[in-house]
Amino acid sequence: MGQGYEYHLVTQEADIPEAKGLYTNDIQRLYKMASAIIHISQQDLDLSTYIGQIASLKEEFLTVMPLTPDVGAQQTQLDKFFMVLTLIGLRPDLELVRDQILVVHQFRPWMMCRSGTRGRGQRPHCTYCNKLGHTRDRCYQLHGRPPRTAHVVQSFASPLPQPPSSSSSQAFVASVAQPDNASACLTHTSSLGPWILDSRASDHLSGNKDLFSSITTTSTLPNVTLANGSQTVAKGIGLTLPLPSLPLTSVLYTPECPFNLISISKITRTLNCSITFSDKFVTLQDRSTGKTIGIGRESQGLYHLTSDSSPAVCISTDAPLLIHNRLGHPSLSKFQKMVPRFSTLSSLPCESCQLGKHTRVSFPKRLNNRAKSHFELIHTDVWGLCRTASTLGFQYFVTFIDDYSRCTWLFLMKNRAKLFSIFQKFYAEIQTQFNISIRVLRSDNAREYFSAPFTSFMSHHGILHQSSCAHTPQQNGVAERKNRHLVETTRTILLHSNVPFRFWGDAVLTACYLINRMPSFVLHDQIPHSLLFPDQPLYFLPPRVFGCTCFVHILTLGQDKLSAKAMKCLFLGYSRLQKGYRCYSLETHRYFISADVTFFEDSPFFSTTSESLPISEVLPIPIVSPPDAMLLDHFRFIIVVLVSLLFSLLLRHC
Repeated sequence: MGQGYEYHLVTQEADIPEAKGLYTNDIQRLYKMASAIIHISQQDLDLSTYIGQIASLKEEFLTVMPLTPDVGAQQTQLDKFFMVLTLIGLRPDLELVRDQILVVHQFRPWMMCRSGTRGRGQRPHCTYCNKLGHTRDRCYQLHGRPPRTAHVVQSFASPLPQPPSSSSSQAFVASVAQPDNASACLTHTSSLGPWILDSRASDHLSGNKDLFSSITTTSTLPNVTLANGSQTVAKGIGLTLPLPSLPLTSVLYTPECPFNLISISKITRTLNCSITFSDKFVTLQDRSTGKTIGIGRESQGLYHLTSDSSPAVCISTDAPLLIHNRLGHPSLSKFQKMVPRFSTLSSLPCESCQLGKHTRVSFPKRLNNRAKSHFELIHTDVWGLCRTASTLGFQYFVTFIDDYSRCTWLFLMKNRAKLFSIFQKFYAEIQTQFNISIRVLRSDNAREYFSAPFTSFMSHHGILHQSSCAHTPQQNGVAERKNRHLVETTRTILLHSNVPFRFWGDAVLTACYLINRMPSFVLHDQIPHSLLFPDQPLYFLPPRVFGCTCFVHILTLGQDKLSAKAMKCLFLGYSRLQKGYRCYSLETHRYFISADVTFFEDSPFFSTTSESLPISEVLPIPIVSPPDAMLLDHFRFIIVVLVSLLFSLLLRHC
């Protein structure tokens, strides 16, 4: 037996006639099952997971307390069950009595404890064969002998032995090229769900592109061995969501593979979960919280995740909107490219998008020639002044857009004077990380781009500064449209979760992070982040709904043992330099970056009646700078002329 396994083997009923009675009379198992039934509640579980747990308890209950037409057997089962209920309800000072009863292997009937009229010598009587030791519903002469063996296997972060496949069907074998040359053997697909739990696969594997939320092509993809012994190279690696609570990263896309395999060894390692198998169900549980994150069913020797089963029908209708919210409210066309399984959607009724992105009919766009290489041309623009400062005092932001990849860098600023120092840092980062110098910088005619230090820096490094003409923002259209996209997305995610406007700085950084990972029309549906970083995964962490309630694990040393283990926070995005989520505590007014976060994505931190702002106050048009002196003189001249004409007309009438 491998390390990490627990095997519970049931004795053969054919060899020992009373084995099944001993097994089903196990008071410890009945006590555990009854306690689970009494204390089960939905709490933060989704409906499909909760129904799956109820179904598992029902199956176990029927195993311990099987249905029988025999009245005497029914009475015995009721006595057993109420005896266990009595033990569960005992006062704490009687724990010793309860523990002593629970260690007994053979259960003594409840009626014996109640009145003492039934002794050990009274055994069940069969009315069919007139023999003692069993009842009519368990008579072998009437019903025949049961199957020879039964077993239950539990796994905790360890690979499982291969379940037997049907001998009447051909098997497909897929192995991912790894040092141990692990393989997966399975029969055929099932209607229970597209994903199959595989104990011998070393990586997650799928041949259905529609199941991917995002796919990235890299130059170092492993080989996959097929059933006929031939090898093929995986065509991509990406993110899938078999269940809303079960994100799978680094899934290999192999079109030649007709199955979708979940590697048990990999999922237990990456998600820190335990997997429990029974004869009909499989349950995936988070080991740190104990929360059930997935339920599956057995079909012909294989265990399928029940992502599309009937209990989840009422939830699956919300799945497109939930993923749409996680990805930063992209447009319908981009959403369908990012999540191919929703390509048949004709509309996406998102009220937050209508409130945050509604615009007038636009004029046709003119496509200019793109740059031929990275950082050949950088577009930039400053947005602000914002009427409300962010939580950290920022009132502006500046964007730098690479014309070739359309990847965007966004920096928050407290005033426009910070632009030059921010550009110096951006220039140094590009040189260090990519070993490339910026050739051309294109901006509008704002004064901060023409300050003496800025102009001197550009001349010293040989950067050409292209600026638009006065009052002609169309000449800096790339940066203007990018800022509009950023502000629309920011406004939308703030409105969706009723987040107060003072968190606009975190929202616009999150919007930039997500937009960089959306397909671009200018790039022919390529993704800016993947174009600039082809060897990196699209998401280092699964995306979550901005503004939702989250709980951050507390790692402070010296805490009281009875203190809370987590802190309730507001989810505000992703860290740029750390592999963690960015959360904010309204109690301590501090930001936290942590990977140990639990999300309640369906529960916005702020309700509609909380401190969130009215729609009209969210992300207003930035305050425009005062007009220059020449424009004021022009207006004064027009006013003087109009007053003179009016005065002359009055004199004529007089």
